[in-house]
Amino acid sequence: MSNKGRFITFEGIDGAGKTTHLDALEQAWKQAGHEVVRTREPGGTPLAEKLRGLFLHDAMDPLTEALLVFGARRDHIQTVIKPALARGAWVLCDRFTDATFAYQGGGRGFDLQVLGTLEAWVQEGLQPDLTMLFDLPPAVAAERLSAARQPDRFEAQDQAFFERVRGAYLARQQAQPARFELIRADQAQADVAQQIQSALRSRGLL
Repeated sequence: MSNKGRFITFEGIDGAGKTTHLDALEQAWKQAGHEVVRTREPGGTPLAEKLRGLFLHDAMDPLTEALLVFGARRDHIQTVIKPALARGAWVLCDRFTDATFAYQGGGRGFDLQVLGTLEAWVQEGLQPDLTMLFDLPPAVAAERLSAARQPDRFEAQDQAFFERVRGAYLARQQAQPARFELIRADQAQADVAQQIQSALRSRGLL
């Protein structure tokens, strides 16, 4: 078995249904004998989780949002992600930088060049080996969320915001197609699981 670490991220608008499939993939990899580090963004470290609380619930302008989330990301990368990859672990992360380009860039309309500069400074070339993008219409996502939980300040945005977020995600995927697998998340759970398994097998990750 290769001891090379892997870095896989799951992305998509709120309500896309990532969590169930993250759980299943984590278990499958553990059963295959891999050390799996399951984490999330914003968050993943004690400092980043504190920043997550501010990010999700306190009002701020888009630049402050971007600086806060990239600050949390820097600590996450240095404290969790890079050490895990260095020892050969498989890192499974619920959201990463694509979410910043989607939510702050697309949703908020913030300058993509500034986000690109922050990405280069903070990540120093680190990118996921694979990103699963869960794509579905925002109206479907909103129906799912309404029955699930009390929304945070991002989940409470209107449908037009999420249309912009979705568009930004798809633009990111089209710009870097080799890194992404596009998952049609508006299908039945079993069908979504099959798409994920097929994509992973095609890349030797399952």
